[in-house]
Order: sequence, then C-alpha cells, then structure tokens
Amino acid sequence: MVSDAKNIFLAGVGAAALTYEKATEVISQLVERGKLTLEEGRELSEELKRDVKNTANDAKESMLEKVNNIKPLTKEELNDILEEKNYATKADVLELKRIIERLEEKIN
Repeated sequence: MVSDAKNIFLAGVGAAALTYEKATEVISQLVERGKLTLEEGRELSEELKRDVKNTANDAKESMLEKVNNIKPLTKEELNDILEEKNYATKADVLELKRIIERLEEKIN
C-alpha cells in the first residue's frame, strides 16, 4: 500500500517535471520568435519553477499525511469485509468437505 502511494507520488512528480520541461521549451520558442522579451521569458520560467515546486511539495505533504493515517485492519474489520463480500468461512469449507465425504461414501 505504501509502495503504491509512493509510486503514485513519483508519477505525479514526474508529470510535473515533464510539464515544466515542455513549458520551458514553449517559453524559449516564444522568446526566439520575439513574442516575449528575454526578461519576460525568465520571469515566466521562474514563476513556473516556483509553481511546480509548490505543487510537488503540496502533493508530498498530502501523500505523507494520508500514508501516516493508514491503520492496519482489526480482526473485526477484516471479518466485516469478508462477510460483506460473502466469502466462504473456514466453517463453510469444512461443512462442504463433510458433505462431499458423505456423498463419496454413498457412491462407494
């Protein structure tokens, strides 16, 4: 569970980094074409960098908070989940085994 959360977080950071790289490329192209001044390009790039860092930090804090709040299931909670999903209990399986044994005796 924790490794899944870590992988999701890393994917988010990777997406943010890729977005930053692509946006930086677009800003560079705009500067080259004269649509932005060099100073405006630097300002946009710095603002984008700050936004990406803030987003990554917020995501990290959120993920850590959620991971720290994960608690193991109690035996009662696990039993409730198994009952809700209608899974066979050990007693159910043993009863079926007894029925099969009786049927096998009748056949033989």
